[in-house]
Amino acid sequence: MNLTQIIVKYLFDFVIVYQLKAKLDKVTVMIKYILLLIIISAAFLYSQEEHQHGKKGKKSVDTTKYSPHTEMEMQKKSHSDKMHNRHGSGTAWLPNNSPMYGYMIDTDSWNFMIHGNLFLRYNNQDINRNSSRGDAKFDAPNWVMVMARNNISHSGLLRLTAMLSFDPVTVGGFGYPLLFQSGETWKGKPLVDRQHPHDLFSELSVEYTHSLSDDVDIIGYFGYPGEPAIGPVAFMHRTSTLNNPDAPLGHHWQDATHITFGVGTLGLKIHDYKLEGSLFTGREPNENRYNFDKPKFDSYSVRLSANPTDEFALQVSHAFLKSPESIDPDENIRKTTASVIHNINFIDGNILSTSLVWGFNNVIDEHKEHSVLLESNLKLHKTNLYGRFEWVQKSGDELELPDLLHDDIFDITAVTLGANYSFFSFNSTNLIFGLQGSIFQPDEMLITYYGSNPLSLEVYLRVSPEMMMH
Repeated sequence: MNLTQIIVKYLFDFVIVYQLKAKLDKVTVMIKYILLLIIISAAFLYSQEEHQHGKKGKKSVDTTKYSPHTEMEMQKKSHSDKMHNRHGSGTAWLPNNSPMYGYMIDTDSWNFMIHGNLFLRYNNQDINRNSSRGDAKFDAPNWVMVMARNNISHSGLLRLTAMLSFDPVTVGGFGYPLLFQSGETWKGKPLVDRQHPHDLFSELSVEYTHSLSDDVDIIGYFGYPGEPAIGPVAFMHRTSTLNNPDAPLGHHWQDATHITFGVGTLGLKIHDYKLEGSLFTGREPNENRYNFDKPKFDSYSVRLSANPTDEFALQVSHAFLKSPESIDPDENIRKTTASVIHNINFIDGNILSTSLVWGFNNVIDEHKEHSVLLESNLKLHKTNLYGRFEWVQKSGDELELPDLLHDDIFDITAVTLGANYSFFSFNSTNLIFGLQGSIFQPDEMLITYYGSNPLSLEVYLRVSPEMMMH
């Protein structure tokens, strides 16, 4: 049995164990995690060593001689690289000139990339303790993604993606404190002023792109779980927010469908424009972060994306979600989003990445709520300076206020500023020390519950791959 077969068998056994033995104790679960990571790491190091060894035995090719075949291969590679750089989460696009962070492995037929983020953090929400809504915690938000792609003949590209998060253990089922955040449940009650943990299996998907001509592609995508064609690239995959460990307060207005158990998407790409439609399960993940929820395919979405230049990625999308919240199964939502993502790559290697996102939730027959997010990250060699501005409308019901205020809509504004510095690197991995703070301005009616201007402070050590050079 070769290494690939061993990995596939272990992953299969790993999934089956969780499906049949949901009551495994946490120690056994952690052992499984560690063994899985060891096997993936071993496969990565083994493949890298074999790749480097193979390079030594290859003869150099004289590229100074012109031939139509050589030019065609160079054009195909350039197009493929651009497609790879703009691939974000699900089938959403980043700008074509987006930097890539990860570990890359190339074989004769496959290209592999592993990337992720880990924050070892102290998080204190409401440091001036003006209300009972705040909390403090040591935690470790994290995720890791493995992508593999392979050219199928001259016209097809196969992409396999697996994203995992160990939040259920490092953050816990109750999630981490984050003032004014809402969405999903814990022990049957809505999570309020906390961000929920992500599922262990956050994406397991297959995507196939078939080229009809140089400028026209058709795309098929299936995920269980996966991400439907709604909203921009999910927040943790945007360069503008890689250094911020917190989910946006408008996450459930903008891009919270990035973990959906059952997604099917069809798309048509013409040059740098793409039209997609998805059928998917509207219900958000349940409280069991280790299992696979039942797919229903009871919701739909449509998205138009455009990358008019290498620096911009634009999208507008609309979706109908059937019963997204388990706490209120009769509530359906129509969701509309629009976004602009922009990158400036300076000559000296510095990068300015900015995202502007609008999300609108129309809770059918009840209320309508808007959200706006503007975030930016300036990379200066080893230093990152970043900020986030948010304005979001949330109902009293969403914030678990007294019954008298359940139907009222409240405006919430938040500003976050942060900075970090990469003080040590090893094996293409950065250790980054960071500090960030947030100030919140709630609606006047919320001051009784939150205080006038609650503050938060976070100190963290971030572990992440270095940026790959192009």
